[in-house]
Order: sequence, then C-alpha cells, then structure tokens
Amino acid sequence: MSEELLLLIGGRIKDLRQQKNITLDQLAGKAGVSKALISQVENNRTVPSLPVLLSIVQSLGQDLTGFFDGLDEVNTGNGMLVIRAGEGAPFEKEPAKGFYYTRLFTRNIYTQTVDVALLELDNRAERKRMITTDAWECKHVLEGKIEYQVEKEKVILQKAIPFLTAEKAQAQQCRPGQSAVC
Repeated sequence: MSEELLLLIGGRIKDLRQQKNITLDQLAGKAGVSKALISQVENNRTVPSLPVLLSIVQSLGQDLTGFFDGLDEVNTGNGMLVIRAGEGAPFEKEPAKGFYYTRLFTRNIYTQTVDVALLELDNRAERKRMITTDAWECKHVLEGKIEYQVEKEKVILQKAIPFLTAEKAQAQQCRPGQSAVC
C-alpha cells in the first residue's frame, strides 16, 4: 500500500463517521480503541495497524472492498504538478476554531510521505487543547505572524521564517494573534 493511499484512509474514516452521525466516542467504543487514536488517524497524525484499521472499518459498517473503493492515487503524469488557486482540497484536522486547511499535494518521496497543505488562520484561531503528531512538520509563514509552541518552548514565526518540528513532537499549539497563512 502506498504512503499516499495511507493519507487518504483517515479522511475516508472521518467522512464515513460523519455521514453516519457517529461520534468519535461511539466509534472508538465499537472499535475497541481510544477516542484519541481515532482522532489521530482521521487527522493523519498516525497510521493505524492493520488489526485496528479492520476494526474501525467494520465498526463503520463497511467491508474492505467498499472502504477502499475510489481511494485512487493522483497521477502527476510528466512529473510536474501545478496547483492553481481553488484547486486544493479543503479538509479538517481536529476541530479547531479559525483553522482552515487545504491539501495541495501528497506524495511518497523515497521512504517518507510528503503532505503539503495550506493553513489559513483567522485572528481568533484557537485549539481547545495541545496536539501531538507522529510526522515531521514544516511551517512556513506566508503572511502574518503566529506564536508556535512545542512542549514549553515558544517561538514567534513571521513572514518568510520556516520552522521544522521533529517526528513525534508532543504538545503543539499555535496562536496567530492576527490572521496568518502558513
């Protein structure tokens, strides 16, 4: 299974759960896993093991064939990909006020998956809790200014300042204070 396809699994789980009006708690209970794990899988912060994936899919009332039907990979053809304004795919990670994500590109490069997304933050953006991730993340502020926190360390990011967090970074939070685009 390709890494690109792995990133589509979380979105499919979230879409099916929401279509069926199933809460995170309900799905976690039926699948025998934690609510936090379901959230991390849906938001592509971790990849479930095969037994966990099977349990989640079955808990959503799906068989594997139906679950994977239509999860096709994007073919970039000649090795070039141009993404024009409005062509990205909006998606939601964890519920958070003022966070607007658009997926621009997902590709397996050597042994790592690269998932490029545009994040727009309005000046009231906030998360109710810190988040954790199993991924390397690179932030590059295109416009505005944000305060980004990993564990207890805070850094102010402004236009043209890239910021990289290591794999398995814990307790991340950002506060824009003004509108920002990353």
